Amino acid sequence: MLPSRIFFDDFIDDFPKKNNGMKMDIYEKDNKYVVEVDVPGYKKEDIKISCENGYLTISAEKKKEEKEDKKYIHRERTSIGRETRQVYVGDIDEESIKAEFKDGTLVVTLNKEEKKPEKKYIEIN
Repeated sequence: MLPSRIFFDDFIDDFPKKNNGMKMDIYEKDNKYVVEVDVPGYKKEDIKISCENGYLTISAEKKKEEKEDKKYIHRERTSIGRETRQVYVGDIDEESIKAEFKDGTLVVTLNKEEKKPEKKYIEIN
């Protein structure tokens, strides 16, 4: 008899995987993290970047075009959509985050912040 885990893994693999259009690479260079994200089909104004509690969040949202005079027969490139990616970057200098957007690729540079652990004394009851 096969373990149920093998069967379950195969069952999950049969479900189609969501194709997230925002592909992300993260690397370290010169004591900085560099996050490169493909954001195809979005304009710079459609993208929002935030950082909170060590999490970098990148969201992109398309609004519906007001003036549509086309009658579509087939449509895959929707004019409405929202995508979000979030990654934990840890201790960084949030004031020095820089972002650049060119040719559908967003590059976010984050300076690493070396926080020395504080010595904490524990009271014994």
